[in-house]
Amino acid sequence: MITIAGAGLAGLACALELARRGAQVRVFDPGHAPGDRSVARYAGGMLAPWCERESAEEEVITLGAQAADWWAEVTPVTRRGTLVVTPPRDRAELQRFARRTAGFRGVDGDEIASLEPALAGRFSQGLFFEQEAHLDPRRALRDLTATVQELGVEIIYGTPAPSGVTLDCTGMASPVEGLRPVRGEMAILHCPEVQITRTLRLLHPRMPLYLVPRGDGHYMIGGTMIESSSTRAISLRSLSELLSAAFALHPGFAEASVVETGAGLRPAFADNLPRLVQQGDTLHLNGLYRHGFLLAPAMAARAADHLISETSHEPDRQRATA
Repeated sequence: MITIAGAGLAGLACALELARRGAQVRVFDPGHAPGDRSVARYAGGMLAPWCERESAEEEVITLGAQAADWWAEVTPVTRRGTLVVTPPRDRAELQRFARRTAGFRGVDGDEIASLEPALAGRFSQGLFFEQEAHLDPRRALRDLTATVQELGVEIIYGTPAPSGVTLDCTGMASPVEGLRPVRGEMAILHCPEVQITRTLRLLHPRMPLYLVPRGDGHYMIGGTMIESSSTRAISLRSLSELLSAAFALHPGFAEASVVETGAGLRPAFADNLPRLVQQGDTLHLNGLYRHGFLLAPAMAARAADHLISETSHEPDRQRATA
């Protein structure tokens, strides 16, 4: 029996990979429902390895390239790419973004209007990352929970994990050294008047914005990365900047209803890449940072391979690769 601490994104992804390899798995979580204590519920759900390369290592592309296919076996995945735009005054930001990324083609105002008619006449240049995708994080967590349970994984809610579990996936609650919290803030808007069908990124020198469709006129907006351990609600400054950026994308968002706001602490190591760390008899998977849904599949497969094969390699001394 393999025991896992944490029924969040990392713990459930590992449970799935282990169950697929024939292992018996038991997961412990102090929460009371799928993902209700997981920082992943505040995620954008973007499966965008080429865009993320702008501020991350090449390994993010390597690890995340197959994430959309992995998730498509579990939950609906929208494969409509990512459209990156910027106001004319910030065109230098678009050029900088293009230099640091790959997997895109440049688009002019006419093609932007063709891709997203709601943006017609608003932006004259952009980048289109056609291979990227997105999903609904909360539905994905529910669907992932149902999938692992169908494979025989036992999830025990309302119960802290006992000492000496096989695998620890508890994020900022983990005893692994070197973790730091990176605070992310978000809001969910309801604006059926604006029809956007794919992930949009609006580049801005102070705070880039991403907007992800959630269906039925709902959109998730985010973009903050704050080095902080504060668990307070989203700040007025951050919310104002997010809403202002949404208005810059389309003035119709001025009439949007703010359905929800939230903030979560994302665990990260110094290099912002995830790691497997062996401490005693427990393997730790941690440091998914802002790339949880993108990198969890590859990291979970790596953790499962390690636990099933019981090899003697030292995963805490190397970065994980696919």
